Amino acid sequence: MFNSLSDRLTATFKNLRGKGRLSEADVDATVREIRRALLDADVAVPVVRAFTAQVKERALGLEVSQALNPGQQVVKIVNEELVGILGGQTRRLRFAKNPPTVIMLAGLQGAGKTTLAGKLAKWLKGQGHSPLLVACDLQRPNAVKQLQVNGERAGVPVFAPHPGVSSEFEAATGDPVAVAYQGMAEARAKLHDVVIVDTAGRLGIDAELMQQASDIRDAISPDEVLFVIDAMIGQDAVTTAQAFNEGVNFTGVVLTKLDGDARGGAALSVASVTGKPVMFASTGEALTDFEVFHPDRMASRILDMGDILTLIEQAEKAWDKDEAARMAKKFADQEDFTLDDFLAQMQQIRNMGSMKKMLMMMPGAANIRQQLENFDEREIDRVEAIVRSMTPHERVAPKIINGSRRARIARGSGVHVSEVNGLLERFGQAQKMMRKMAAGGGIPGMPGMPGPGGFSGGARKGKAAAAKGKKKPRSGNPAKAAQEAAAAEARRNAQRASVPTGAAFGQQNDFDPSSLNLPKGFDKFLGK
Repeated sequence: MFNSLSDRLTATFKNLRGKGRLSEADVDATVREIRRALLDADVAVPVVRAFTAQVKERALGLEVSQALNPGQQVVKIVNEELVGILGGQTRRLRFAKNPPTVIMLAGLQGAGKTTLAGKLAKWLKGQGHSPLLVACDLQRPNAVKQLQVNGERAGVPVFAPHPGVSSEFEAATGDPVAVAYQGMAEARAKLHDVVIVDTAGRLGIDAELMQQASDIRDAISPDEVLFVIDAMIGQDAVTTAQAFNEGVNFTGVVLTKLDGDARGGAALSVASVTGKPVMFASTGEALTDFEVFHPDRMASRILDMGDILTLIEQAEKAWDKDEAARMAKKFADQEDFTLDDFLAQMQQIRNMGSMKKMLMMMPGAANIRQQLENFDEREIDRVEAIVRSMTPHERVAPKIINGSRRARIARGSGVHVSEVNGLLERFGQAQKMMRKMAAGGGIPGMPGMPGPGGFSGGARKGKAAAAKGKKKPRSGNPAKAAQEAAAAEARRNAQRASVPTGAAFGQQNDFDPSSLNLPKGFDKFLGK
């Protein structure tokens, strides 16, 4: 969604690198490029003016002139101002003191309210709540049926006493206000603690739409009114948001279709113009493509700084703790890493969601966007097919997989032999790394990992072993080099002499170390 804006801003900040001092002309040029980038992204003109004026004022102040790195300070200012226009702080749902908590969805037709209702219900269920979906969109063809399907997929019950219309030629007959009121009674009777009311929309703003939304609001007194807006509609987002704010006085905004390729200015305009925070974002078609909107994280994504916190949260939700414990036990017991383990780890990664989306959350991902766009999400499926085409013995002992076995595996998984060879090669590298980690040697040069170059016990062991086998460099001074050689020979002689020869036969070692020409103070190492 924000790829174009991100690229423009990143290119603008590259011109500031390496400058020890920024002149007013540098600041003006930077602000001018930021203004163009925002306008090209369909951000509302009043928002752009206020944003660039604030950035310019701060960039020309002492905040930048006294900074050690003025270029990075300007990026920091832009980041903070982006967070400001996106809403400042993360806004959470306000739950009623006395359940049920009522959430009403409002917005234009086609914005994605019904799909969002299912996503929100699934998310709330995952948070430990017991939501109920209420179908009050009785005028859009098959809207009630769509909500029932979404509810079934999310595992959430749907209250739909009226079927709605099944075609655009059929006149709406049901009363959405009465359905909403009955839904409240149903939630209380069935002990649901959250009610999500899906309302009807229109293709455009009209009095009938606003009156119906206002009547539903008056009937159920919702705790939250969420305005659902398509992030791809551009400049019209501001007008639509203002109209709904006046009509139903919504409390929060939900952005849908953030995975689209439009310019995304709506997300940067709605919160600033209406003063209402963006609370959630829909990032795909699946019910799990739904996340809490964090202004600071979104600003970091726009500026290509990554979003590591969201990535960690997704990993924590998707990662199987039992599988992680099993792998930890294998490491502790120094058991070998098998292809079954390799497949289990690949499946864990797939459970986290789209690889492209995850990799785009990494800092600097814009530099490899083209490679990520060409990444095939089905690669993990091919890996699974190859591994499952192997016998149990082949998965445990891949060294027995010869040419004929590879051909059989390739036929069974529907791939070329070269792909089987590539997988076995990658697995061999992973197996070597796992063996080294299990033995305590770690990954060489990997900070924070056990082993040489790391910070744990394995690192100390590795350094000690390296020091033991490493010869001390000799001096370039001939006299000093001769002295060092003599001292080294003396040490070797002392070590040989200190070994009790013939001790098994009761003989004693009567070698006198004082007969050696040892360096001053060396005798203390001999116990003298």
